Amino acid sequence: MSKDLNYGQDYMFIPATSIGSGIGIEVVPDLYQYTIQIVNIVLYGDTGKGEFVLIDAGMPKSAEKIISIVEERFGPNARPKAIILTHGHFDHVGGIIELVERWNVSVYAHTLEMPYLTGQLNYPEPDPSVSDGLVAKMSPIFPNEAINLGANIKAIPSDGSIPFMPGFRWIHTPGHSPGHISLFREKDRVLIAGDAFVTVKQESLYKVVTQTKEISGPPRYLTTNWQDAKDSVEKLEALKPSTAITGHGLPMKGEELIRNLKKLVDNFEQLALPKQGKYLN
Repeated sequence: MSKDLNYGQDYMFIPATSIGSGIGIEVVPDLYQYTIQIVNIVLYGDTGKGEFVLIDAGMPKSAEKIISIVEERFGPNARPKAIILTHGHFDHVGGIIELVERWNVSVYAHTLEMPYLTGQLNYPEPDPSVSDGLVAKMSPIFPNEAINLGANIKAIPSDGSIPFMPGFRWIHTPGHSPGHISLFREKDRVLIAGDAFVTVKQESLYKVVTQTKEISGPPRYLTTNWQDAKDSVEKLEALKPSTAITGHGLPMKGEELIRNLKKLVDNFEQLALPKQGKYLN
C-alpha cells in the first residue's frame, strides 16, 4: 500500500455477516447488486460493452472479493471507469485503497465528504445507545477514523451529473453523513439510495443475519443529523422511484417500494428515529 494512501489506524476486519453475503442480484440489466457480509456494492454497466462503474467499495478487507466479482461479470483484468461513493463510512470504503492502487482509477464523492476521505477529519464515533440490537451494541468497534485517498479522490461534478453514468444524477441526501448522496435515473426511476434509507433493520443482528426485508431509516448508530435524514427520505420519496437499491438489504420495487417509502415518510419518528442517542439533538 502506498504511503500516500492509508486507512485509519482503527481499520480492521469486522466479524459480521448475513445469509445474503456472496449473493449477486441483477436488479435491472445494467445494475448488479452484490452483498459482501452485511453491505451492498453496485456495478453499473452493460456486460456486453465492458465499460462499467463501481458504486461503493464494501467492508474492510474485501478488495479481493470485489475484484473477483468485477472480473466474473466483466471479464479478466476488467477495471471500472470510476468509483462513486455514496459516502465514506467504513463499510462503503473498506476495499477502496487496494482497488485504487490496482485499477489506477478516480474516486468521486460529494465535497462535504472530502475531509473524511483525505485524512483531515474523523467521523463522529458510532453510538451504541440507539438500539438494543447487537449490531448497534458492537458498533464501538467499527472504524471511524479518516482515510486518505490522496489525489485519487475528486469532487463529484456540482451540476448533478455522475461521471460515466449518463442518465443518472446525484442528489444530496445528508443526515447519515454530511456529504451522503443518492443516485437517480429519471427514465426508469431507478434509485441507488446508499444509506439514506435501507431495507433491513440494520441495528438488529438477527434481522441483518437473516436479511429480513423491511424499510428502515439510515443505520442509527452512525447517523448524526436526524432532521437532515428525515428531509432526505422525504426528498427521495417525492421522486416516486420504481426500484431502489440500498446500502443494506434486498432491492425493493414497484408497489412494495412505493407503499413502504410512503410509510417511512409518514412514520419517520416511529420507524427511523431512535428513542435515545447522543446525536438526537
